[in-house]
Amino acid sequence: MSRRVAIVEDEPAIRDNYADVLRRQGYEVQTYADRPSAMKAFNTRLPDLAILDIGLGDDVEGGFELCRELRELSKSLPIIFLTARESDFDTVSGLRLGADDYLTKDISLTHLTARIAALFRRVEALRSPPDNDDILHRNKLIIDMQRMHAKWNEQLLDLTLTELWIIHALAKFPGHVKDRDNLMSEANVVVDDSTITSHIKRIRKKFIQLDPDFNAIETVYGMGYRWKND
Repeated sequence: MSRRVAIVEDEPAIRDNYADVLRRQGYEVQTYADRPSAMKAFNTRLPDLAILDIGLGDDVEGGFELCRELRELSKSLPIIFLTARESDFDTVSGLRLGADDYLTKDISLTHLTARIAALFRRVEALRSPPDNDDILHRNKLIIDMQRMHAKWNEQLLDLTLTELWIIHALAKFPGHVKDRDNLMSEANVVVDDSTITSHIKRIRKKFIQLDPDFNAIETVYGMGYRWKND
């Protein structure tokens, strides 16, 4: 049975482009131009994954409200924000509402489909027993790449896919400096230096929320970042 992906996007050309690409990948795709039509459908039957824009016509925060409503219907439904809005405030807002990832529309379609496939792998992995070969231990850090989640000091970290892959790239080889190109490659994203810096800042904040003494991610000025040796 093919996976059902819902796209909520008010720009017809963008909506149709995404839908065509995903259908060629074998997904069953439903598209919606606004929040009311999307929620009417979702209240009847939830998709397997939802891709949301934030601004939906005159409803400038419609995607945020839609995410909130979807989370009330399902705690496990994969949700991706795909939007032109790239401020830290919007990103944090989207993730706090329960989205699994927050992408900007300059992401390539290849990378978008990789994110979707990764979220579906996580859904499948959560239904099966953990495989110790996919678990990385670094002192207080445990990363389960099959289930796509990470824990610090036995507490679950609330990470996006991008953040998880960045941490995995750093922690896999402690002491090794990873520059922007390394991190982009391993996180399946194409971004500039300032965006990588923003990701690292958000990642550190999430660790510090669980452990005020966290200092495992070091900035190597002019070179990149590294995970401190245990």
